[in-house]
Amino acid sequence: MAIQTEAMAENVTEAGMPQLNFETFPNQIFWLLIALVAIYLILSRIALPRISAILAERSGTISNDLAAAEDLKNKASEAEKSYEKALADARAESNRIADEARAEAQRDLDAALTEADTKIAAQTAEAEAAIADIRSNASENVGEVARDVAQALVAAFGVDASADSVNAAVNDRMKG
Repeated sequence: MAIQTEAMAENVTEAGMPQLNFETFPNQIFWLLIALVAIYLILSRIALPRISAILAERSGTISNDLAAAEDLKNKASEAEKSYEKALADARAESNRIADEARAEAQRDLDAALTEADTKIAAQTAEAEAAIADIRSNASENVGEVARDVAQALVAAFGVDASADSVNAAVNDRMKG
């Protein structure tokens, strides 16, 4: 076996690397050019058109997405403006309703105050009439009390006076 191994080693050293054998260079260059042309044709006819189509599709998708995003942004801006307008309208409406409620409450308050003033005026008139009645009755009562007291005083002093003379004296004194 050792003889076979030595013979193989001599064949290998004599042959060397076939790529560096100058005798096969023209053949290698020919096949290299064929392989490069084949790779070029495969890439230019099949792979690169597919890649460029995918890139164009992605570019189109990106530009469509950007346009859609811009459109949605515009719609959102419009929605925000309409929301702000609706909010301002709602605030104005609530202020109007509050003003109407205040005005109605003020009218009710004014009506209640007028009614209370009317009742107070009526009660005051009644009270003044009652006071006037009491005063007129008081004058009469004072006259009666004065007559009774005068009669009692005259009797206490031991003077005999008639009821008509005592009444006349009290009436004169009360008049003037």
